[in-house]
Amino acid sequence: MSETLATALLHALKSRGARNIFGIPGDFVLPFFRVIEDSNILPFYTLSHEPSVGYAADASARISSTLGVAVITYGAGALNMVNAVAQAYAEKSPLVVISGGPGKGEGELGLGLHHQVKTLNSQLEIYKELTCDQTVLNNPATAPADIARVLDSAQKQSRPVYIEIPRDLVDAPCGPVPAYTPDTPDMDAARACATEILTRLKSAKSPAILIGVESRRYGLENKIGKLCKTLGIPVATSFMGRGLFAEHDLPLLGTYLGTAGDEHIAQSIEGADALLMLGVITSDTNFGVSGKNIDMRGAISAFDNAVDFAHYSYPNITLETLIDAMAEIAEPIGKATGNHKPAYSRGLPDDDTPLSPSHIATAVNDLFATHGRMPIASDMGDCFFTGLEIENTEFAGPGYYASMGPGVPAGMAIAASGKRPIVLVGDGAFQMTGWELGNCRKYGWAPIVILFNNKSWEMLRTFQPGPGYHDLDDWHYAQIAPHLGGKGVRVQTCAELKQALEVAHADDSCFQLIEVMLERGDVSDTLAGFVDAVRKMSALGNE
Repeated sequence: MSETLATALLHALKSRGARNIFGIPGDFVLPFFRVIEDSNILPFYTLSHEPSVGYAADASARISSTLGVAVITYGAGALNMVNAVAQAYAEKSPLVVISGGPGKGEGELGLGLHHQVKTLNSQLEIYKELTCDQTVLNNPATAPADIARVLDSAQKQSRPVYIEIPRDLVDAPCGPVPAYTPDTPDMDAARACATEILTRLKSAKSPAILIGVESRRYGLENKIGKLCKTLGIPVATSFMGRGLFAEHDLPLLGTYLGTAGDEHIAQSIEGADALLMLGVITSDTNFGVSGKNIDMRGAISAFDNAVDFAHYSYPNITLETLIDAMAEIAEPIGKATGNHKPAYSRGLPDDDTPLSPSHIATAVNDLFATHGRMPIASDMGDCFFTGLEIENTEFAGPGYYASMGPGVPAGMAIAASGKRPIVLVGDGAFQMTGWELGNCRKYGWAPIVILFNNKSWEMLRTFQPGPGYHDLDDWHYAQIAPHLGGKGVRVQTCAELKQALEVAHADDSCFQLIEVMLERGDVSDTLAGFVDAVRKMSALGNE
């Protein structure tokens, strides 16, 4: 069977590691949808709202260290997904956006097309700001090379890309897309760089390593873990790197949160006179709380295919190339002090104690101790900070861009990968995308959703106490769950939460929604510490 433009694109996605597609149909993309379904090249899941499609595809990329794919229609569909794509760009996720587009000849009619904004290229121009490469497949002869270039950019830069396929060219004959060709690494430069770094670490009195999201994006956890074990110096993950190395034998100190987190971890990272940062996004959430406490002049940053420290700059060295070069010559430095392990709360009271957010973390830790760890998808809000109090496990959440809404779609993406997740979500974020749970029954997904219901945008209230606009109404989400094809229960005490989690874990016939009732103003210990640290840093900055 000869290739068409559509099948060539789908085969190229699969050959580069894409595992599934999330999408919503629309008139400009209907011809491509037909090919997706008829060809069965990749599993395909439809959701209900374009932001959720973007969040789910983004999460699929994050958890699998490969391409995530979102397929939507022109204009009303693609522009409705802009925020999710922006988050993927900011947090370095290789999301492939495929939009159906106007037919090649439709723009020549002299008429404005429905879903058109200003010009037919308005959408493309907008996506240029959100993606690292783009193409409109309006020439089947050059399409294979264009597809290869754009998908290769997504893999090499670990950022979103944009592909538009005119609806009247979907079935046009097309040659196969060239296979992915990685760049040839400059190992001489990498070895020189590795030598300088190891010399600096060895001569330091208090070296340390901080690991960020690029280690997962490029599938390097095994290699980095082995290197860190060889070096034997203190290792922590960044705020955004929560969940890294959960399945690897690496003695992590834990997650660095500055003065808002573990004091021993803060001392190890902030007191380092040679801090090696591997794949760490230098954002306010990763460093903002204690950014002034870290001497960035003594830091070594390997990020975005470059290594920079002191007066040295090594361009065009990927994180993997650097790790390979360091592994060749690494020797034990052995300056780690003690066997510090983060303490995670266990032993939830089996009584009528009213629930607080930190009780939820304790309850999940108890569940993991009994039944084994589960992956976690978290939304932004106090649910995210509560997640930092849970034992280290595979974790997907918007730690930098911090959009509300990705939690439930991310949990569904994890479920599509064959794993059963726990989803942490607040009532404000649930109002945005929680209704996507209604699609679980169609695909046999059974996430356990823990909904923090304080009838409030509580994290916002912590930053600006007082205004009534933070208040939300009580929508009784647990009662809605059966109408969406799941089961729901509302809990108010520790004993009720403990029982609800055990029942939910034992029943994987459908999604389980546990609505945890919380008092307004009651936040997790971690969020309280984070907000306090931010206020102190702001006060210092204003002096």
